[in-house]
Amino acid sequence: MKHEYEELEDIVIVSRIKAWKQRIEQLKTETYAVYLASKDPRVPWYAKALVAFVVAHTFSPIDLIPDFIPVLGIVDDLVITSLGIALALKMIPKPVMLECRLKAQEKMLSGEPTSKLGAAMVVFIWLLLASLLIVAGVRVLDRR
Repeated sequence: MKHEYEELEDIVIVSRIKAWKQRIEQLKTETYAVYLASKDPRVPWYAKALVAFVVAHTFSPIDLIPDFIPVLGIVDDLVITSLGIALALKMIPKPVMLECRLKAQEKMLSGEPTSKLGAAMVVFIWLLLASLLIVAGVRVLDRR
């Protein structure tokens, strides 16, 4: 039987996870706004390149680190998306971002966009890591 303190601790942990997930949803909306901004001719090419990577990662239907892995799955989304968005926002003109934030909020309310490129990127990384693990395993077995 749990003590009152342990139950309170569980409630705090669950509320933190919910807060992180809510922040991720906010970041997804901001990411989509940045994506929309990247199509604007007033945005420099290097900002567009950064946005392409961040958007592909954020809207990939397959996560680099799956969300069911405690903490790491959520932190992965927070770190890559947060840093990418923060950097992109410094490169995109403010009037462009204001227009695109409104469009992004409307789109997210009607249904979240997905990225096939992001899914392909994640699958490629998984295959690369699996290949490296197999090569390392073969080398270890050859030494015996």
